[in-house]
Amino acid sequence: MKTIRQLLYKEILVAVGFVTLGFLALFFFFDFVDELRWVGKTGENGYQLAHAMLVVTLMVPSHLYELLPITVLIGTIFVMARLAQSSEYTILRTSGLGPWRALHTLLALGMAFVVLTFAIGDYLAPMSDRAAQLIKARYQGGITIGQTGAWLKEKQADHSFAANVSALVGQGRMQGVRIFEFDQNGLLVSLMHAESGEFASDGAWTLTNVERSSFHTQDTQATDTASVERTRLPTYRWPTEISTEMVSTALLKPDRMATLDLFQYIRHLNANGQTAQRYEIEFWRKVFYPLSCLVMVVLALPFAYLHFRSGGITTYVFGGVMAGISFFLLNNVFGYIGNLQNWQPWLTAAAPGFIYSMLSLAAFGWLVLRR
Repeated sequence: MKTIRQLLYKEILVAVGFVTLGFLALFFFFDFVDELRWVGKTGENGYQLAHAMLVVTLMVPSHLYELLPITVLIGTIFVMARLAQSSEYTILRTSGLGPWRALHTLLALGMAFVVLTFAIGDYLAPMSDRAAQLIKARYQGGITIGQTGAWLKEKQADHSFAANVSALVGQGRMQGVRIFEFDQNGLLVSLMHAESGEFASDGAWTLTNVERSSFHTQDTQATDTASVERTRLPTYRWPTEISTEMVSTALLKPDRMATLDLFQYIRHLNANGQTAQRYEIEFWRKVFYPLSCLVMVVLALPFAYLHFRSGGITTYVFGGVMAGISFFLLNNVFGYIGNLQNWQPWLTAAAPGFIYSMLSLAAFGWLVLRR
């Protein structure tokens, strides 16, 4: 069995590596062509060809994380179908590779891909994507979202704050910061507008060129007066627990963040009475997404028990690829529907994998056990 296992693992790893390399090269080319439109638009010392090449290179881990399950499916299907076409799998079956042992062997390899996918998606991809975004922010003028920037809320003692950040312009630097302060009755107490801000080492924000407007109201039976006091400050220190990761999460796509960063941001949203449905779905998708590699290898195993004619392997491999693409389409559709219908986040993220696992096991049982 050790020899059979080594044969299967070697063939699958080579096939998966070849398919992955092909997909990454294709995405690298598309990304590079897309980045060329920004080259030279921000002046001589701005975004240059070398920066575009570096940004596209740093985007490779994110694409690898997204593509790995489907390349596992394509590579495994190709190997299983080729072994079946050449009757090598029939020889392996007569050598003691029964259906359940074959399933166990592929699941063990699938677990290795699960660990690899989790490591890339939770450590390598977030770091490289953040580095790419910081390069673009430095040479293109900042990371922003929409026309209003990112909004974050925080409760402190008997007051609450709403912070708005227009853009990130570098490592730990913000641009266009507005902070609204409300009292316990929900009335606006003050408004601060800062030209820029930085994250201090103690967790506070250091704001520069601050214009502060304080609203004073006095409501008694005799008088009803209100006044506005405006002050300008060169710097201002605002104590807060809103970290760099939270601002990055609000400005960047949540699926680009690490699982722990998403979890902390969800806790922050819940603690401040904000809806976290979208981020909870993304959190559970990042938890269950690596497990889709197991679904892919189970989906590929029945192809080893099909009977192929000469040249018929291409049709079956294409069918398997379409099945894999439909899995990812269903995964995205469930995410949007779950967000709109307020489904349980873990159920929304786990449902596509569960459905395809049942279909894969049903195909395995019908093709292998009954035939």
